[in-house]
Amino acid sequence: MSKAPPAKTPAKDKRKALGRGLGALLPNAPAPKSTAGPQPTTGKTGDKRSYFKAQVEDIYPSPEQPRRRFDEALLEELAQSIREHGVIQPLIVRERKEGGYYLIAGERRWRASQRAALLEIPIVVQNVSSQQSFERAIVENVQRADLNAIEEAMAFQRLADEFKLTQEQIATKVGKERSTVANSLRLLKLPAAVREMVEDNRIGMGHARALLGLSDPTEIETCARAVATGGLSVRATEALIRKRQAPAKPKAAPAKKSASVRDVENRLTKSLGAQVSLAERKNGKGGCIEIKYADLDDLDRLLERLLHR
Repeated sequence: MSKAPPAKTPAKDKRKALGRGLGALLPNAPAPKSTAGPQPTTGKTGDKRSYFKAQVEDIYPSPEQPRRRFDEALLEELAQSIREHGVIQPLIVRERKEGGYYLIAGERRWRASQRAALLEIPIVVQNVSSQQSFERAIVENVQRADLNAIEEAMAFQRLADEFKLTQEQIATKVGKERSTVANSLRLLKLPAAVREMVEDNRIGMGHARALLGLSDPTEIETCARAVATGGLSVRATEALIRKRQAPAKPKAAPAKKSASVRDVENRLTKSLGAQVSLAERKNGKGGCIEIKYADLDDLDRLLERLLHR
């Protein structure tokens, strides 16, 4: 018995299959790879993109950013590089309730991209809490040495105050020794004017730590200005602080006067109408007389009496 010939695929269906590509004809074949460049990927939820290009104006600086100052010259250098090569490393962001995204890492690239007049910038969206965002921002800046000493200290203080972390926990999170964190936090005890000098790099962290050896804020500020103006080294600053810390030598108490000396002082005071003091030498064989006068007229009166003019 002869077998029936296989049913022919209608031309219309064949055209549909060909239009859908090889996968329609071979269901088990892998999907073809796109050559149009990097494609957006989905996040954990499967319905939101985690890597794509976003409008620059949809990105906002993070309220958790510990860094407050950005070097203008370095920003311009980065902007020039972005004009030529684009943004190679995507920014790390988290979603913003009001729309758009908050930066977690990459604020310098974002600022430089605006200078380079970019309209879009690559981002990676991460679902993290405010605390995690702040911790990551600190770690990134600390690893790149982007924070000045005061910014770093303020970041550590916020972790302690807002998130109730101990110095040991802060040290673990940022990869530093606990003593380093403790010394950093001590910088916040400096007067505001001196903290600003540290932020402006007029004095270094070593100078600032030496200044903490003084307790009076006015004296700390005076010494800080002397250090900055004189360009003192850390060692010279420490020597200056030690000199300031040295107790002042007490003034020798005046020697007690004998009854006879006090009697002579009283008689001369009454006779001249002016305060008279006698100072004896230690050997008791001499001394000096001090006569005080109120003004030039008083002096002229004393001279008339003493010289019998």
